Amino acid sequence: MKQVSLVIVNYNVKHFLDQCLSSVKKACEHVDAEVYVVDNASTDGSVEMIQKNHPWVKCIASKENLGFSKGNNLALRRANGEYVLLLNPDTIIEENTLKECIEFMNKRPDAGALGVKMIDGSGQFLPESKRGLPQPKAAFYKIFGLSKLFPNSKRFGKYHLSYLNKEDIHQIDVLSGAFMFIKKEALDKAGLFDEQFFMYGEDIDLSYRIQQAGYKNYYSPKPRIIHFKGESTKKNSLNYVKLFYGAMLIFYNKHFAKSSRNLFSFFIQIAIYLRAGASLFNRLLKKIWPFLLDALVLYAGMLYLVDYWEKNHRYIEGGKYPPEYLSFVVPMYILSWILAIYFSSGYDRPLKVPKLLKGVLFGTVFIVLVYAFLNENWRFSRALIVLGCAWACFALSSTRLILSFISNKGRDLAGQDSPRTLLVGSEKESQRILSLLSTYNAHINYIGRVFKEEQSSSKGDYLGNICYLKEYVRLYQAEEIIFCSADISYTDIIQSMIDLGNTVTFKIVPKGGFSAIGSRSKNESGELYSLDISWSIDSSENKRNKRLFDFIFTLLIIIASPLLILVVKNIFKLYSNCFEVLFNQKSWIGFAHHKKGGELVLPKMKTGILPPFAIREQTNLDSSTIERLNLFYAKEYNLFIDCRLLLSNLKYLDYKSSI
Repeated sequence: MKQVSLVIVNYNVKHFLDQCLSSVKKACEHVDAEVYVVDNASTDGSVEMIQKNHPWVKCIASKENLGFSKGNNLALRRANGEYVLLLNPDTIIEENTLKECIEFMNKRPDAGALGVKMIDGSGQFLPESKRGLPQPKAAFYKIFGLSKLFPNSKRFGKYHLSYLNKEDIHQIDVLSGAFMFIKKEALDKAGLFDEQFFMYGEDIDLSYRIQQAGYKNYYSPKPRIIHFKGESTKKNSLNYVKLFYGAMLIFYNKHFAKSSRNLFSFFIQIAIYLRAGASLFNRLLKKIWPFLLDALVLYAGMLYLVDYWEKNHRYIEGGKYPPEYLSFVVPMYILSWILAIYFSSGYDRPLKVPKLLKGVLFGTVFIVLVYAFLNENWRFSRALIVLGCAWACFALSSTRLILSFISNKGRDLAGQDSPRTLLVGSEKESQRILSLLSTYNAHINYIGRVFKEEQSSSKGDYLGNICYLKEYVRLYQAEEIIFCSADISYTDIIQSMIDLGNTVTFKIVPKGGFSAIGSRSKNESGELYSLDISWSIDSSENKRNKRLFDFIFTLLIIIASPLLILVVKNIFKLYSNCFEVLFNQKSWIGFAHHKKGGELVLPKMKTGILPPFAIREQTNLDSSTIERLNLFYAKEYNLFIDCRLLLSNLKYLDYKSSI
């Protein structure tokens, strides 16, 4: 019998899973373990990656997405360990994790399950590491924010047990599904996951049933893991709100009395609508606030300019501009300036004042051209257009300068969008990463590297020992740290992240890898990066231009469809493609797919109708060739490439890529 059976359910997070299994392999060196990965019909090459990089793993490839509960149960029925560890694929564990968990459980015969201290990608403690049972009152306090307002209160802080010291061992009610170390005999008595939970809530249900079976659940601050939370379902999404609160509703319908269940159901329904509305409003506000701020600044300035001009120049002897000038004409001026700034990339990051000024100038030219064709009754003042242009240039530039210095000390406006970066690793691995960054024109302001021991042969970029990493961050004002996990233990990586907290951002590169995982800031979930490679297609300007081009080209195709009947074979498939592009479900040109997932992480974009090459030339293309063509398209993208590819593939506009 094995000591530990480790189960991971994966869905389209190949590179996170690769890192996770790398850390698991090191942890398994100290115990007798078996590792199962259940892949829920991933399309990102996860299964091929496991077979190539981790052949020791027992991979169960499902042909459909079974969800978290069914996926785990599929492996648990085969598990042969004294203990079972249920682990998320977007986690990293320490080398001694399994050994310490076994020792902890052996010392406590009453223990049924164990949860550990989890930190996110910015080194911050995750409160879901320890939770109380979400009884109606505790859930009510969480849903309506009272637990956040009073975290140290035993009354209001019961959901996350926030009043308990995170550095001490505690008996708790609920473990996180990201890491559940369970005694197999306790699992046999409590039963497997309830499969009516698709995602979320199943960990609460199982934790509760383990207690009902006569065991205790514990939290221990050691060992520790990194959990890049929310990678599969972002926590500010409507999908998360629906799944999470729906799962809580299932839990209460299952375990609580009908009287309290009906009351809680009522509050859950209210919470779902409130959180969904708040999520929509928050996302909308994040997108439009720069435009609203600019509109407010421009209108305030125009109010003053109109008043000044009519009193001192236009209507010296009395009178004023008609009401429609301020209620209609001035807002149209402002709309023209804002749209021109937008299409000149004046709202894209990093912020660039020249792009802003170009947009204001184009907007002014447009206003003047329209002004020249207006009826005499609507030509109020050319001078105010010029003054408005001057005000827009000055006020909007100043606003951006102030906001930039508040948020990041002016790095954006100075064009310094490349973070000051420290590498933590050996000379060999660091040089490999730097070579990759150089090859792909990456945005990085390299400071130097640190490692465990000083090396007399090291080059001038070697700064010193990792134990002084915090001092190097302060001394060199570092903003980002890249860990080479081939050289540094996961224990040291996790400790460094905890010590530094949210003062810097972190990325972790696996041995021989082309990608990194981490969080750009303390407010973001875990993300996948290609070592900051500069993708042309990933710029906001090109994304916007590509969408506009798709839209215009689709309209032209629909207009010309009577003639295209002579060219394409399936006119109905053509119309289907047109509507998918028109409604932003797909793009005309996208990455070509192939069976084996590549090592390089391409930027996210809409699925393409056509591949990034002439279809007539695609008959014998192998996976590596297709990957190089995808890479070229991502790095060198411009509208002329899309135009050329579409003209080359006119007869295949009814095409459905299956490569």
